[in-house]
Amino acid sequence: MAHLQAEAVRFSPWGLLLCGDTMPIKSFVLALPLTFVAAASATAQPTRVAQFDAWGVYSYTDAGQTSCYALSVPVNSAPAGIDHGDNFFLIAPHGETAYAPQAVMGYPLQEGSEISLTVGNEAFRLMPKDKTAWLRNQEREPVLVEAMRGGSDMKLEATSRRGTNTSYSYSLRGVSAALQAVRKCR
Repeated sequence: MAHLQAEAVRFSPWGLLLCGDTMPIKSFVLALPLTFVAAASATAQPTRVAQFDAWGVYSYTDAGQTSCYALSVPVNSAPAGIDHGDNFFLIAPHGETAYAPQAVMGYPLQEGSEISLTVGNEAFRLMPKDKTAWLRNQEREPVLVEAMRGGSDMKLEATSRRGTNTSYSYSLRGVSAALQAVRKCR
């Protein structure tokens, strides 16, 4: 059976951009709902339509179709004294009822590393690709989103391509309201 490849998707603060890199088709399936955001970055700039505590809802229109996603930035970054760049955690709709969460870092992540994400007592592992990371097991996406809705904070630990261990704390205040607004935004 042939090993299928697809283009990787990477987020910037202004929308998703296509990279020229390739990744296995399973990773592509994780990124697929975000390709619409990627296409929009070339023609439309996202606009923040609502803010719910630590989570913003962003919208853009491309070819007459409106799409939205929820996004937050870390409240704490470590270690101090290094340039972390722009870091985000975003959640985009995936189908009619599911969501596709991902971490977007301001620096390239170490290939083959494991990124840990903790919400309350729930631990999740993310797979890195350049500056973006998705859940290793996409079947756990609903578990992560529900943990986020019921939690108060989230901690992400990653390793940069240079080998620097980093950690970020995100507030989850407002994530439930932001996700509701994302669903209504379509």
